Amino acid sequence: MPHAARPTVTLHNVAAAAGVSISTASRVLGGSARKVAPEYEARVLAAAAALRYTADASARAMKRAGDAITLVADDLTTPSMGMIVAAMEREARTVGAFVTVSSTMGAPERQIETVRLLRALRPRALVLTSNRFRADPLEERLSKELRAYEREGGRVVIVGETDGAFDSIGFDNHGAGRLAGAHIAATGHRRVAIFGGRREFGNMSARVAGFVEGLQAGGVDERDIRILWCEISRQGGFDAARLLADERLDGRDAVLAANDTIAIGAMSAFRAAGIGIPADVSVTGVDDIQLAADVTPRLTTVALPLADTGTESIRLALAPAPAPRRLRVEGHLVIRESTRSR
Repeated sequence: MPHAARPTVTLHNVAAAAGVSISTASRVLGGSARKVAPEYEARVLAAAAALRYTADASARAMKRAGDAITLVADDLTTPSMGMIVAAMEREARTVGAFVTVSSTMGAPERQIETVRLLRALRPRALVLTSNRFRADPLEERLSKELRAYEREGGRVVIVGETDGAFDSIGFDNHGAGRLAGAHIAATGHRRVAIFGGRREFGNMSARVAGFVEGLQAGGVDERDIRILWCEISRQGGFDAARLLADERLDGRDAVLAANDTIAIGAMSAFRAAGIGIPADVSVTGVDDIQLAADVTPRLTTVALPLADTGTESIRLALAPAPAPRRLRVEGHLVIRESTRSR
């Protein structure tokens, strides 16, 4: 049998029960820095407990809207996203703001619903990551939500690829791939495997295209380039490398991984199969996450300015401009011990 809804208890009810003004009750229950006499504080707390008062979270959110910057990310579990979030938080603190985060796993409907809900909470700005995963009709629905949020006074910054009329910071993923591919070709490798992540993710497919371009420009024949698509995770790299190891590397002497996490998983699988790195196969990644310099052997990679991107996204969010600003950041090659000349 359904229970009757509990009557809403307001701050006015608590103040009346405690025999104090509403402003005094608000200071006690709202965490104000202004001091309240211990006697009044005790009476307010006792009245709130007796009445089972719950603070209005939405009202508090509205009050603190000017302080909040919300990150809507595809995946918060990746090391590269961790570096971006940490930098965002550091920069936000310098101006008295704070960062909240929400993960959508790149699911289009979840992105749209998340932005719609956040509009009601009115954060100061939204920073979204974009891997170009969405189909066009869904992307247009998301853009409508974002434009409505900006009309209501909010700010939007996209970290990744977008055609929308918003401030954005894009990575030169194709250029990063080209740098890695050119390095592998220049060091004498001629039969190469690419662990490409998920084909439908724009940043992954752009890196793969760059790998191929760099390899071919360096003299590697297209027929000697094998692409294996995999999950964008350590396990994805492990599984792809195990498949290659079962085929005795299929004659490959190098692996280009679409990010460092995939590369590190691949290195683990190769070691388990008794394949030496770089004695038998060279391995590279992209991103230059912190773990890339700690694994053995240390990972050759293309470093992207992830922390700088997080910092800059906050600066863009807090500095409105008359027209959308589009920044593009490039990577640089970091050569370590996971590759060698053939």
